[in-house]
Amino acid sequence: MRLLLLALCLSLLLLQGRLWISSEGIREVRQLRAQVTERTEENRMLAARNAALEAEVQDLKQGLAAIEERARVDLGMIAAGETFFQITPQPPARNDR
Repeated sequence: MRLLLLALCLSLLLLQGRLWISSEGIREVRQLRAQVTERTEENRMLAARNAALEAEVQDLKQGLAAIEERARVDLGMIAAGETFFQITPQPPARNDR
């Protein structure tokens, strides 16, 4: 009976040692959980980006307003009948005393 108890205790210690100390135990589980969390956050950000791009594609396919906005912002174009005004900042006043 003592020999069986000793063998069970020894196997329990070996298994616990492998669980807590080895690289295949708790340490690896923690690293894998951290990687899963990181990938989940990355996937969430990419899904939001994809949704925004999909909405932009749909807007470009269906309406002219998005195309007009792009032409104005990216290319600096104006529509027929509009007048372009460029406002430049006034240079700072010199203080001559």
